[in-house]
Amino acid sequence: MTRNILTIIVLSLFSLTAGAVEPTDSVAAKVPLSKAIADSAYTHEHYADAAIIYQALIDSFGQSAQLYYNLGNCYYRQDSIARAVLAYERALLLDPADRDIRFNLDMARSRTVDRVAVGSEMFFVTAYRSLVLSLSMHEWSLVAIFAFVLMLVAVCLYLFAPTLAWRRTGFYAAIVLLLLCGVANVAARYQRYSMTHRTGAIVMKPSAVVKSTPSASGTDLFILHEGTRVDLRDDSMREWVEVRLADGKQGWLLRSELEVI
Repeated sequence: MTRNILTIIVLSLFSLTAGAVEPTDSVAAKVPLSKAIADSAYTHEHYADAAIIYQALIDSFGQSAQLYYNLGNCYYRQDSIARAVLAYERALLLDPADRDIRFNLDMARSRTVDRVAVGSEMFFVTAYRSLVLSLSMHEWSLVAIFAFVLMLVAVCLYLFAPTLAWRRTGFYAAIVLLLLCGVANVAARYQRYSMTHRTGAIVMKPSAVVKSTPSASGTDLFILHEGTRVDLRDDSMREWVEVRLADGKQGWLLRSELEVI
């Protein structure tokens, strides 16, 4: 009976782990020459040319945290702060554990006009988010795979070890590795969901008036400036979107004034 239950757990975890694996930044390896040209242009302070090449690489070969990071650096050097923030935000979404990306994003945010205070949240929510974002989706996937393989070894130890002490060790190790594999799968899937269901956006216009209703005749609530991040609450209308700030303020903005992260 015990062996049947363990078999079901192992098969279930294998299906979860297989779904969590997804390759990430291999773009640079695919296009070394083009990236080298862009890097050279950046080194020689031709930031506009480098930005065009980095964006072309992203459009042609897919999203990459490293390319978005480089693109953000180009825009930052050109004092295009809103586009720098947007590029850094996209890079951070792909690789939330990268400290360089986070540092440069904070530097770009410090040059924006609006100062939005972040609302308080329960400590366990903060701890959970910090844990999930401590590794990238690819890294969490690798953790899930290694934990799964080690769990198989622990299960074999529990089933076939000649002594009771070794069987007990295998049993408890399998439980710990089962929990680790589950956490890694949840973290990887959370990040994958965040990338496929993007709700963040950056104000791209020099100034944007937030309205009380999705209409030009609505009451003016407050003004946001370029580079400010908002979260999309209602994205169902054609011209207007309902947005919310980190401090809880919300209202309606024209879709043309935003760009989704």
